[in-house]
Amino acid sequence: MKHGKKFRESEKLIDSTKLYDTNEALDLVCQTAKAKFDETVEIHIRLGVDSRHADQQVRGAVVLPNGTGRTVRTLVFAKGDKIKEAEEAGSDFVADDDTVAKIQGGWMDFDVVIASPDMMGTVGKLGKVLGPRGLMPNPKAGTVTPDVAKAVKEAKAGKIEYRLDKTNIIHCPIGKASFGKEKLEENFDTLMGAVIKAKPAAAKGQYVKSCTVAATMGPGVKVNTIKFI
Repeated sequence: MKHGKKFRESEKLIDSTKLYDTNEALDLVCQTAKAKFDETVEIHIRLGVDSRHADQQVRGAVVLPNGTGRTVRTLVFAKGDKIKEAEEAGSDFVADDDTVAKIQGGWMDFDVVIASPDMMGTVGKLGKVLGPRGLMPNPKAGTVTPDVAKAVKEAKAGKIEYRLDKTNIIHCPIGKASFGKEKLEENFDTLMGAVIKAKPAAAKGQYVKSCTVAATMGPGVKVNTIKFI
């Protein structure tokens, strides 16, 4: 793969053989975020588990203390009094009778879907559409809940979902390059703490195999994970 001039210049700042302490790694990520837009900083954690086994899944959600830096649009499926609760909490959309057909027709102007438990029968009809996009409400992520107002507020405050992929890696945003290393480190530590806490009982050996942080258009920086092992 051929990289641009800015990427190649950024690579020169990083020793690819070195494992950096968290604050140093995030400082380098901020330095290498040279795009004209505010780049997202992402974390990639390789875990010593096998995602093929149900008892070794790692999944959950956590509210980042400094948010993600992006505007989150929420869609709530609820009925009765919970419709008003969702609206008062600031939800961008509250589903009505036409919403299912609208989504099936291609409407996707939302980032998080929240549902009260009594609406999952309706939301289930959208599994083939929302599932592949990672938008299907899930109790473990806190998006299937009787307290839809709280879920809306948390989503807008910077709640993110972490989930193991087929290659046993978790990919998550932890903020924007403009946050600076201190705020990014707070978000990093919060997410890592949640992932460590979610360690499956069936996991054997080294749990955190490796960790890399990078800006959207920048090279990866390897993080020393010894304190997490």
